[in-house]
Amino acid sequence: MMGKERLISSYLLVAIFVMGMACFLQQGECQYAGRGRGFARTSGTRFITDGNRPLFLNGFNAYWLMQFASNPSQKTKVTTTLQQASRYGMNVARTWAFSDGGSTPLQISPGQYNEDMFKGLDFVLSEARKYGVYVILSFVNNYNDYGGKNQYVQWGRQHGGQNLNSDDDFYSNSMVKDYYKNHIKAVITRMNTITGVAYKDDPTIFAWELMNEPRCQSDLSGRVLQDWIKEMAGYVKSLDRNHLLEIGLEGFYGESMPEKKVFNPGYQVGTDFIANNQIPEIDFATIHLYPDQWVSGSSEEAQMAFVDKWVQAHIQDSNSVLRKPIVIAEFGKSSRSAGYTVEKRDAYFGMLYNAIYMSAKNGGACNGGIFWQLMTQGMDNMKDGYEVVLAESPTTAGVIGQQSRKLSALT
Repeated sequence: MMGKERLISSYLLVAIFVMGMACFLQQGECQYAGRGRGFARTSGTRFITDGNRPLFLNGFNAYWLMQFASNPSQKTKVTTTLQQASRYGMNVARTWAFSDGGSTPLQISPGQYNEDMFKGLDFVLSEARKYGVYVILSFVNNYNDYGGKNQYVQWGRQHGGQNLNSDDDFYSNSMVKDYYKNHIKAVITRMNTITGVAYKDDPTIFAWELMNEPRCQSDLSGRVLQDWIKEMAGYVKSLDRNHLLEIGLEGFYGESMPEKKVFNPGYQVGTDFIANNQIPEIDFATIHLYPDQWVSGSSEEAQMAFVDKWVQAHIQDSNSVLRKPIVIAEFGKSSRSAGYTVEKRDAYFGMLYNAIYMSAKNGGACNGGIFWQLMTQGMDNMKDGYEVVLAESPTTAGVIGQQSRKLSALT
């Protein structure tokens, strides 16, 4: 752990370095992107690919890819985004393989699918393959956006006649769990209509994710989620042994190591970073990081102190307790937060990138970062404050490209 004075000094140095490198990189975009087409695997705390080459991730979230790919008038934005990402050396995208119910569904009702939407996901994987970008596909949302566990519980009431009182019944009701398993099977066994490759056989897919940010606040002991993760992880692996699997956790500590809860941002969500990730079928750990939400109202200095402790604690536990790789799978800084500047965002990205790079360079467990979120021009109605539009943010683009270059030099 860095002390406060060292943290502030490092943060300022990163800010200065970031601004300089960003100006330099504007003169020439980073051309590196991960081109290995073999299945990603783990070896101890490292990701590897063909020939046991180490694989480090520098990528982006873009939950909207399938939705836009299924719309002929918006499809080109998917290609443009992947093309631009590849230019700056990004080699992984995390996105949704779900849209449950609602006006633009993938899954219309349990087991009933919108083929046009599925073809959109086919297109995403085909384009990602073309530009050398791995894809992490998430199966369901914890939140109501795009359906989520709430929609599954509604289906349980409407189609299954189940007496369900809480969205958290998603984790324990046998009929709802079967609905979810059926969706997992539909995605994993899907035959891509463009490439002719089944998803389970496609090395473009880096990993499956059980859920975006699972939470079960009706059971803060963590037992309900632990049982659900065990069951669903085993089911995924029964269908597909080719791909890696992760949970989608934010990283909150729980009862298995209660002394670690001091690192949490003041509350519990029913998950347990240690116990959940110790399940044998889970191949790597993830954390998310939003200091402007989790410790909002704190000073910039206090937020960065939280960031440093959160990241270092999880890297250390992934090294010594889990002995598995870890990825910072979501991080960002909102332009809607008080006191926001692009320079602060660049410095924040630079600080996290440096932690990732130093871990990777020194044989540690942290193997990459995936920021929230990448968009392209002409998507103003989708912006949430965290968006990065490379053409509109040249200094941030430079920071991202520099990280790609540094990680590439380690392979």
